[in-house]
Amino acid sequence: MDHKDKTLSERRLADAWAELQAHSNEGHPLQADAYRLAFSDPEFLLRRETRGIRMQLELLKPDLEQVAQGIESTVVVYGSARFPSPEDAQAELALAQAGGDTQTVARAQLRLRQSNYYEQARQFAHLVATDSMARPPKDRLFICTGGGPGIMEAANRGAAEAGAPTVGLSIALPFEASGNRYITPELSFKFHYFALRKMHFMMRARALVVFPGGFGTLDELFEVMTLVQTGKSRPVPIVLFDSAYWKRLIDFDLLIEEGTISPENLNLFRYKDTPQEAWDAIQGFYRLQTKG
Repeated sequence: MDHKDKTLSERRLADAWAELQAHSNEGHPLQADAYRLAFSDPEFLLRRETRGIRMQLELLKPDLEQVAQGIESTVVVYGSARFPSPEDAQAELALAQAGGDTQTVARAQLRLRQSNYYEQARQFAHLVATDSMARPPKDRLFICTGGGPGIMEAANRGAAEAGAPTVGLSIALPFEASGNRYITPELSFKFHYFALRKMHFMMRARALVVFPGGFGTLDELFEVMTLVQTGKSRPVPIVLFDSAYWKRLIDFDLLIEEGTISPENLNLFRYKDTPQEAWDAIQGFYRLQTKG
């Protein structure tokens, strides 16, 4: 098939899907159609029996596009989606103080403190992107996040402000409509399956930096540590950002005392407290020569 025929074929498929969407938008239910081509039949593709096909497509699409964009190695940044940017936090505090409600002001003050994590994630990603863009293409590391707000937005923002491509692997959730605005559009992917999204995080990860967060952050952190601990994934530097937060949250010494982990398992990660320390730890792991 030459380029003209390929383009025409893709256009016909796109037109078919657009027609189906328009039909649905007009309030007409989409009905199963035995004569419709299988790969252009949404009712068929959404059946329980075709789940395996959907999972294969969700694995393949982001992989092909990242290959096309030259994304081979990433630094994955995890962290809370709830931390605001400093500018948003300042505006929120000013509004709360104008209202005069004590609880609202206290909440806004907490948000302002948490916005420091946003700024540090932004600075870290800027360091990575600035250094990497000065290196040969094969040695570059690209920032990859879960694509949402908070720490994820901050990291994508820092890399974008340095002029580097930046990846977002979003998950379809009721309260997150789309990837944040700092993700490179061609590298903004949405997933239905958490498992496939996690797999994509690790497929290209050369390092992971974990900022403070909640259930989702902890889930991602412990899955990665388990994969490395069991040899299912190659060793990569895992940085826990803000030692005070993580030591207060997780008592790893208790796990050693109880015999549920081995003392050497503590070597799986490092605590760091500044963006530069985190980046230095990654460079040290790979013995990257610092750019002058």
